[in-house]
Amino acid sequence: QVQLVESGGGLVQAGGSLRLSCAASGSIFSIATMGWYRQAPGQQRELAASITAGGSTNYADSVKGRFTISRDNAKNTAYLQMNSLKPEDTAVYYCKTTGTLKSYALFTSWGQGRQVTVSS
Repeated sequence: QVQLVESGGGLVQAGGSLRLSCAASGSIFSIATMGWYRQAPGQQRELAASITAGGSTNYADSVKGRFTISRDNAKNTAYLQMNSLKPEDTAVYYCKTTGTLKSYALFTSWGQGRQVTVSS
């Protein structure tokens, strides 16, 4: 009932920048938190950054000062600006969204993931 469309990512050299977008659509009443998680090969999925409806943000220590998460509540869209990228940022990045449906049921949705590859 909630679809997430992710875009952005790709291949970049170390020190470069990339941007990810995640647009939510469907029978949505409200969105609470939007976030980006990442999973590198052989590693567990981990939170990179998240943002609440009120704009409060949370970042993994490894990305603080380099990544910025933002959202456009009118468009149900979140963005992750990634600067000063490092090879260790290489991973599949997944958008996760939680909120309430028009039926007042709670939901949690995940996107399909976007590959981010940082070459040294």
